[in-house]
Amino acid sequence: MTTVNILSGGAAQGLVRGLTEAFKAQTGFGIDGEFGAVGIMADKLRAGEPADLVILTQALLAKLTGEKLVTASSLADIGQVETALAVRNRDPGVTVRTESDLREVLRSADAIYVPDTKASTAGQHVAKVLDQLGIAYEVASRLMIFANGASAMRELAASTAQRPIGCTQATEIIATDGIALSGSLPPGCELVTMYTAGATARAAYPKEAAALIALLTSEEQKELRRRVGFTG
Repeated sequence: MTTVNILSGGAAQGLVRGLTEAFKAQTGFGIDGEFGAVGIMADKLRAGEPADLVILTQALLAKLTGEKLVTASSLADIGQVETALAVRNRDPGVTVRTESDLREVLRSADAIYVPDTKASTAGQHVAKVLDQLGIAYEVASRLMIFANGASAMRELAASTAQRPIGCTQATEIIATDGIALSGSLPPGCELVTMYTAGATARAAYPKEAAALIALLTSEEQKELRRRVGFTG
């Protein structure tokens, strides 16, 4: 089967998976590609990795458009995703209303599962928040860093720690079996990120890329977007 190839932030993996059959029925094409930290996906596009479209943060797509790697007229916002907390299904949820609450929750965890703190949206934010809370050094040895949010959440689900917790984007938490969304980050620590889709300048299948972007952002798929963790 001919496929449309994408490079995407991990936040959109559940949404793309949910649209695969609808896209195939509409176009006859499958969907292939890679999901991971947005910075790494952008660098893959810059390095010439074949892709028909990208799904990354709005800010990063603006840069890639300026670099003439993404077609400006194709850009379409999919929705916003918040960075949130996760626990294993068998563990009690956590209630975090203030920065002080968050500080104590993270201090009491014996393992903190997060995505790449340099290349991923959520991971960079976690590193910033730990500095802001003044506990970065204190919890450094308990920070479990993985290539992307999906990997971090799978590892959280399998964790044998006594009191583990995870922090990544809500869509990646919802998409992972064995863990549960356990609340937003408190005011002053929150992060809500707009994700945008765009066709690449070197797309082999620009017509099908446009069709997938239209499907990702369509009114008909609004409920699916909400269910997998997108808002707005």
